[in-house]
Amino acid sequence: MKKYLFLLTVFSLIVFGCNKSNNNEPESPGIEGNYTGRFERNGTTSNVTLQLQNNEFNGTSDSVYFPAIGNGNYQIAADTISFENLSAWPANIDNSLILSGNWHYTFNTGTLTMSKDGDRYVLIHQ
Repeated sequence: MKKYLFLLTVFSLIVFGCNKSNNNEPESPGIEGNYTGRFERNGTTSNVTLQLQNNEFNGTSDSVYFPAIGNGNYQIAADTISFENLSAWPANIDNSLILSGNWHYTFNTGTLTMSKDGDRYVLIHQ
């Protein structure tokens, strides 16, 4: 009888002792942090910085409005980063240079690469 009680106890611990997470939120891909790198469009490049923290971003470029990074919010879903740019930009800049909308991304060994419509950011985690 003690043998069956022992086996029942072990079985119960195995079945009910495992902690299964019921968290339905998507896991963070771990890309938060500070980055430096470059922006590329049609063979022209500029040096950029980008900070991603708590679903907010801000960044700069060494070329005026190439690209226009500014600041705002971002969300990640699968292999897409969606940027909502909250900066005020002059009316005469090329709106396609503003960091906004959906960008395909990859993150490998500290390198964040984002691409959209032929534009590309290659950023190194600092």
